[in-house]
Amino acid sequence: MLKRLFDNPPLLASAFVFLVASTAIIGALVFEHVFRFEPCELCYLQRKPWYFMISFGLLLTFFATKGQERMVRWGLLLAGIILIGESGLAAWHAGIEWKWWPGPASCTGVSNLTGALPDLSRRVVLCDEAPVRFLGLSFAGWNVIVSLTTAIIAFWGAAARRKG
Repeated sequence: MLKRLFDNPPLLASAFVFLVASTAIIGALVFEHVFRFEPCELCYLQRKPWYFMISFGLLLTFFATKGQERMVRWGLLLAGIILIGESGLAAWHAGIEWKWWPGPASCTGVSNLTGALPDLSRRVVLCDEAPVRFLGLSFAGWNVIVSLTTAIIAFWGAAARRKG
């Protein structure tokens, strides 16, 4: 079974995309619900590609086991492109946290005087404040690294040839 997995790069890359996406979402939910880190609007936005990658990666893995290699290669190419976009979104968010550029007025310290009453029942989580940093990087910063690495693996799976 393992030999079959490692001899088939599209299958290995598809399974990797599925596992990383699942781990990313489970990790985000654990930090949110267990450790009580409230995500900001950009954090929620960054989850959407990962949610898609869970189902898409699982679907690609299924088709890879059925010998649909051409379709899986195209799917991995699409996954890689989406993950490059995800890394760009995460880099934008990390830059906002480092105060390199301004973020959306709806979730930064910039006040927006529209004359409308704010929703006081909802706590505003600022996008320009990282709740925690690990090895110098926020969650958004780590998302850049994870999404770029996963994109590279997806591109490799789309391009690599089967052994044997």
